[in-house]
Amino acid sequence: MAATDKALAGLRQMIASGELGPGAKFPPEPELCEHLGVSRSSLREAVRSLGALGVIESRHGSGTYVSALDPAAIISRFSLSVDLIPLEGLLELLEVRRVLESHATATAAARQDPELADRLGEILDRLESTTDATEIQHLDAAFHGAICTAGGNPTVTALTDVIRGRGGHYRIFEPGTDFEAIKQSSDRGHRAILAAITTRDPAAAATAASAHIAQTERWLRALRPVPQPVP
Repeated sequence: MAATDKALAGLRQMIASGELGPGAKFPPEPELCEHLGVSRSSLREAVRSLGALGVIESRHGSGTYVSALDPAAIISRFSLSVDLIPLEGLLELLEVRRVLESHATATAAARQDPELADRLGEILDRLESTTDATEIQHLDAAFHGAICTAGGNPTVTALTDVIRGRGGHYRIFEPGTDFEAIKQSSDRGHRAILAAITTRDPAAAATAASAHIAQTERWLRALRPVPQPVP
């Protein structure tokens, strides 16, 4: 095992076992190097790797600490890797999103937040009235994000945000696509979701969300767009 990998494995074990819990300060560097049997350079490289994942944080003048280990915050860092995944991998992730978002949408319908339907209706009114691809993308994200947030599980929201973020690179609302058909299909899917939430029907909400995301998968498989920078 490479020295950096050994340092990383050691730190992971200390955190996973609870030896260093959320918010705990790391021991002094020489002590930690001796405990793990690694050099300072290897330890520092391992610390940087865990820092990029949101697992630890360095505080200037204070030292290095384990983060709060909040699942949503850590999962949001997945975008560093997920944004590299090609279309075939994204299609697999969309299956995961379909399951998670169906659950979140059903939960949002069951929670019966009286303000949610109004907020979603306002978003859809704007979404249905625009043909600007960038605005469509932003409003679509706002619609789905609001539903996941209303579902009440920040970890589910973070994971669906990461998947949806990668999907935003593969644009289907662009010149050269069957824009009108795609837009009408998407608008109908959104309205079906909103109708189920408005009538407080969790089963219908889950079905509508699943069908809507499955339709997006079908368009992506058919069009196979080239990834582009997110505006």
